[in-house]
Amino acid sequence: MEAITLISFFTVTGLVGLITWLITRRSDLSTNDGYFLGGRSLTFPFIAGTLLLTNLSTEQLVGLNGSAYTDGLSVMAWEVVAVIALVLMALFFLPKFLKSGITTLPQYLEIRFNSTTAAITNFIFLIAYAVILLPIILYTGAVGLGMMMNIGVITGIEDPKINLWILVWGVGIVGAIYALFGGLKTVAVSDTLNGIGLLIGGFMILFFGLNAVSGGEGVLKGFSILHKTDPQMFNSIGARNESVPFGTLFTGVMIINIFYWCTNQQIIQRTFGASSLKEGQKGVLLTGALKLFGPLYLVLPGIIAFYLFADEPNMKADFAYGTLVARVLPPYLTGFFAAAMVGAILSSFNSALNSTCTLFSIGVYKKMIKKNATEQQVVNSGKIFGWIMAFITMSIAPFLIGQESIFSYLQKMNGIYFIPIFAIVLTGMLTKRIPAIAATTALVTGIIVIAIGYFLPPFNNIAGKINEYHFLGIVFVCLILLMMLIGKIKPREEAFIQKDVKAVDMTPWKHAKLVGIILLLIVFAIYISFADFSVLN
Repeated sequence: MEAITLISFFTVTGLVGLITWLITRRSDLSTNDGYFLGGRSLTFPFIAGTLLLTNLSTEQLVGLNGSAYTDGLSVMAWEVVAVIALVLMALFFLPKFLKSGITTLPQYLEIRFNSTTAAITNFIFLIAYAVILLPIILYTGAVGLGMMMNIGVITGIEDPKINLWILVWGVGIVGAIYALFGGLKTVAVSDTLNGIGLLIGGFMILFFGLNAVSGGEGVLKGFSILHKTDPQMFNSIGARNESVPFGTLFTGVMIINIFYWCTNQQIIQRTFGASSLKEGQKGVLLTGALKLFGPLYLVLPGIIAFYLFADEPNMKADFAYGTLVARVLPPYLTGFFAAAMVGAILSSFNSALNSTCTLFSIGVYKKMIKKNATEQQVVNSGKIFGWIMAFITMSIAPFLIGQESIFSYLQKMNGIYFIPIFAIVLTGMLTKRIPAIAATTALVTGIIVIAIGYFLPPFNNIAGKINEYHFLGIVFVCLILLMMLIGKIKPREEAFIQKDVKAVDMTPWKHAKLVGIILLLIVFAIYISFADFSVLN
């Protein structure tokens, strides 16, 4: 059985690598745009593919299905509310970013505010990616892959911690090779290919899982049994004691989603590589349409796992998805899906690593270390720094073992820097006279306040009485008010005017607004269809 799994795994993985190399082997990787932005040549299918798979990694597959195992359908907020953020990205944020011709978000903040604000944001991203994002991607990937492929049998090692280290370092090294030798275009192409495999694999899990529930009588029968047996698991409205209470959709959950899809360097760098505004908007909105299917393979399998495994004494939420895959898929398909899952892990890891290299090379090396560096030197500095970051994160990842819910942990830790950065970006875009000192003050204050509210007694006890997403929403509003107050006392001498640097064609897609409205209506319809507001009483 393990032999069949391994053969199918290495066949699919090798095929993706070969096709990616054939498509990208002639790419110019000696320039900043060529290496970090794919030569600004990405069309909408590749933009959508790399956006979807950069997001769709094992912290989603393992973590979100794990949350669904505990709380049911209400956790779909992380997928469905994302559509609202993607519509905002396509219609509001992306035109401003592409007009500036930037490579990183801190570059936009330097244009709008000053170099100090940009430098602080750069270092925040670098630290957060090193100690939060990259280790979590590797850890959740190793956990899910280990459960799926029965790695202990394959290696002959009984200690799960040693197997965890092996998987973390194996996946990390391969992901680093993709990101550091191939640049953004290699990442985008491999993401698109792996995304196709992962979507097929995700729906296979759904098919075989529902079949297992029905005892082989079909998926519709299986869904009917699930709904009748555990109807409470199919409520889109989260109760107060669940991980995503309904009220938080309008505070922290919404803000985190908008930051993630509109201002998170790891994500938006893919859109900066668009060949035109039209292609960028089509790619972002296509991603939004694909996210509407997310609950089917990122939430429903967790509910299936609850039905099948809830009575097993040693079952934990974050083990639910890997166990489901291992038990319902035939061995030859397990290898295929494991390959697709590795692709997802690699995608998120190499995308975050590529963005980390970009932030360092453009924002630190070029700006602070060697201002007269050639483009080749800038690219080389990113590769060297990328390997350093890869080894740091591969060393940190195995120590995350023991977290009760890795997805909730990720969202909580992300909030520390998501909220302040998004507050200054949004305020900078919506106002013309807020000064740089206001942005810098809000950035530093926000991080300190959220960290104190999370970790420092007795403040964490006070903050703990408020839902953490409401707490983040309150901080977000306060930071904007703080910037407005500083702007009132000491406004910019001249109003900010954004210039079009003519990096790409800025003609918008003529159907962008219509498609955006349709996507928002579908989001509303999904929530209403599964809503039971009685849980709020």
